[in-house]
Amino acid sequence: MPYTSANGYMFSLFNKDGEIGIRFSKEVQEKYIKEFNSSIYKSYGAIMKGYVLIPESMLEDLDNVSHYLNESYDYVTSLEPK
Repeated sequence: MPYTSANGYMFSLFNKDGEIGIRFSKEVQEKYIKEFNSSIYKSYGAIMKGYVLIPESMLEDLDNVSHYLNESYDYVTSLEPK
């Protein structure tokens, strides 16, 4: 399962279906689920709290996805290190 992590926290990952989930704070997660017309990310049957499923249509604009990854990175680096 490929993933990215910082500060001891994963902030993006792929599941076996090839879907991408990106981690955000609870407030941002709720905002992006509505904005992206998406849902909470699921991986191997588990609900990944804090992660938003990135719709396949968004992958056409990698600069935009990069922006969300950077935002997620900033979020996890603001948390207490593990």
